[in-house]
Amino acid sequence: MRIDINHRCDDFDSYRAARVKSLFNVETGANVEIKADLPIEDHDWQIGLIVGPSGSGKTSIGTEIFGPDALYRPAGWPNDTPIIDAIGPGLSVDHVTAALSAVGLGTVPAWLRPYAVLSNGEKFRADLARIICDAPERIVIDEFTSVVDRQVAKVGAHAFAKAWRRTGGQAVLLSCHRDIADWLQPDWTYDTATGQFSGRYLRRRPPIKLDIHETNSAYWPLFEPHHYLKMPLPIAATYYTGFFDGRPVAHVAFSPRPGLCEVRACRFVVMPEWQGMGLGLTFLNEICALWRRGENRYNRPLLTLINTSHPGLARAFRRSNLWVQVSAFLCGQNKLKSKEKIQRTMEHAAGYGGHFRAVQGFRYIEGVEE
Repeated sequence: MRIDINHRCDDFDSYRAARVKSLFNVETGANVEIKADLPIEDHDWQIGLIVGPSGSGKTSIGTEIFGPDALYRPAGWPNDTPIIDAIGPGLSVDHVTAALSAVGLGTVPAWLRPYAVLSNGEKFRADLARIICDAPERIVIDEFTSVVDRQVAKVGAHAFAKAWRRTGGQAVLLSCHRDIADWLQPDWTYDTATGQFSGRYLRRRPPIKLDIHETNSAYWPLFEPHHYLKMPLPIAATYYTGFFDGRPVAHVAFSPRPGLCEVRACRFVVMPEWQGMGLGLTFLNEICALWRRGENRYNRPLLTLINTSHPGLARAFRRSNLWVQVSAFLCGQNKLKSKEKIQRTMEHAAGYGGHFRAVQGFRYIEGVEE
């Protein structure tokens, strides 16, 4: 595809304009010519990246490829509707939550907020989720990752690429930042600064080294705002925190069940900017393996049980061959039964259960003999 773009505007002759022309020997600023050679017609591709400095013609080239109607604009978000209702109104809630989780917006409280009150990073991921749900055949996304910090940009690029490739559509992403290329793995790249076109990006994504430490509940307040339940801390729990470059990014607590027959994982949270990569499940699996080998304060091999209401996490457990589903409840147990039991030892008790919350249970089974 040969692209020849000629933009023209009025040639102004004001005093300041004339003085600038004289000082810098510039005859006119009315004409802009952009030329690019993109041999993409005969290639089977899904993600293209146009990268270069601001003002180098990225938007013009992108809209020339698919036309101006293909340019995504973050408009049409209602101010009085949470994003869980605004995204894919004709789709199932499972489809929408899957898209939100796939692009790394797995923080459930954020789903219940309107787009206007989200942070820049959350808006960026909400836009990506809407694009994934709409699944257009062709789309151009301008300023891709430009409004978020670079760590969010890298992880978000990787998460979007994984989700977008499942749609079968073609996307051209326009960005000023080259650091996302390793994470995005585009099918082709065009650099507007050099005019260089390259085919399939074959470099491997940079590795992520997560340092896991046994900690205490002191780190929980950092993660609690991103957890969908507000509950007291678990009893007799052992806490683990995953760090990347000294920053806490993942958290989980392991609490033994009565009789020390197995251990329950809870308070499992991955920071929003790190969601969508599968990092959380890798973090959890590593700790479950430690307990399975008996590397815990009880020096006893124990299997891990975890309950979750998060549909994305439940799907991840079902896809893994290290986990097996052991339960599924549409609503909690009878609240009066738990209240009566607690009242035997306490003067006042509210009881647990009675909620209308689908809870699914999974058990870690690596190392279990058949």
